[in-house]
Amino acid sequence: MLVHQAEFTVDLGESGYLIGFTEHDDYPDEMPYGWRCGPAGPSSVVVLPTTDTGPLQLTIQIHDSQPVPEASSEWEPAEEISLLAETDSIHLATLDPGEVSDAWPEDHPPLPLESLLGQDRSVRMRLYCHADDPEPGIGDHGERHLIQLWPAPATAPVHPAVSEEDLRARGEYAANTAGPVQDYTSEFPLQH
Repeated sequence: MLVHQAEFTVDLGESGYLIGFTEHDDYPDEMPYGWRCGPAGPSSVVVLPTTDTGPLQLTIQIHDSQPVPEASSEWEPAEEISLLAETDSIHLATLDPGEVSDAWPEDHPPLPLESLLGQDRSVRMRLYCHADDPEPGIGDHGERHLIQLWPAPATAPVHPAVSEEDLRARGEYAANTAGPVQDYTSEFPLQH
């Protein structure tokens, strides 16, 4: 049964958003290219929308048990992932180049989850996505996401198959984030 719901618009940056049960201050170690969502640690998920720098209508629902799957054909196939609730409320952050910004609207109270959590604090997340204009790009694509959360034991994620191109993109991202930070400073001798 639906217990809590929040609906609002998020202004996305270039790299999607993070949602989960921990605060975010850094980019994830991996990007789930080929999927809409993937793990960003045990308590969070990175979501890759169609929209690059533009509005996204977001609905977040908290249920006390697994909800019935959405029957509407307007949604892309759902993806699911298990999370560990490190905190008792949901955190939302947008990803821009070099910046992770808190994105939960100030005029919306946090959605509480504590009363529903079992001892293992395991939560299942289901993501539905729709974009009126499915071509990736900047601006308003009429994109909306429905995120459903409920207490459930951890189980295997549900995602579509990944292409070779997506695997290459994942490898490139991992290689770029794993390497040392390049030092762009220069030293100049003092002149008398």
